[in-house]
Amino acid sequence: MPFSLIGITLAIFLGFRNSTAYARYWEARTLWGMVLTHTRTLTRQALSLTSDSAQARPLVYRLCVFVHALKHQLRATDARGDVAMFLSPGECERVTQARFPASVALLLADEWLGQRLRQGQIAPVIVPALQRPLEQLSNALGGGERIASTPIPFTYSVIIHRSIYLYCFWLPFGLVDSIGFMTPVIVCFIAYTFFALEALGAELEDPFGMEANDLALEGMSYMIESTLLEMLDEPPRTAQPQVRNFVLH
Repeated sequence: MPFSLIGITLAIFLGFRNSTAYARYWEARTLWGMVLTHTRTLTRQALSLTSDSAQARPLVYRLCVFVHALKHQLRATDARGDVAMFLSPGECERVTQARFPASVALLLADEWLGQRLRQGQIAPVIVPALQRPLEQLSNALGGGERIASTPIPFTYSVIIHRSIYLYCFWLPFGLVDSIGFMTPVIVCFIAYTFFALEALGAELEDPFGMEANDLALEGMSYMIESTLLEMLDEPPRTAQPQVRNFVLH
């Protein structure tokens, strides 16, 4: 009876942790879906609503920079290689030297809108329509930063990890009288289930990492870049990433 009660309690705690980890993973994926949708929307509006569609090209490049800068910012990696493909040296330094490069890239896109408005290439009445996708991109950026900077409390994970070890260590003593020689088989199966669930939660709680089960940010950023440049009749500039296989470590 004590082992049954403890096992049910551990299962509940593991289920809660895995649900929390998956919620973070799915929210991160939803935010990147927002980035795709609103960059497409802004590109389409810029190409169709400006008096000179050729002037929309710098905006599309800056949106590509925002996507790659967001990827690198969430992973704390260097964005210079990707950013330099789309911006002038001065603008590239401005983005890559910033503490939050994705915010600066979004500011460059907003500056483009202000310049077109002052030059009379965009009617003031349609400015709110162009601002809404920028606001949504800012919301996606803030949501990604919140997930990346707020991990699941370490003490919570440690308590579950140690409790599982102790439970699996003492479990054979509670089962041997009732199931006899089948005790090692049943214990191994139960231990594997608990440790697999714990590993699953650990894999999913940081969706922006570079492990096999994390979000494929390289593939998503490449896809967004490709669809934006396709509207300009241009090929993608970054290399297509390889498809990753998902594994449970």
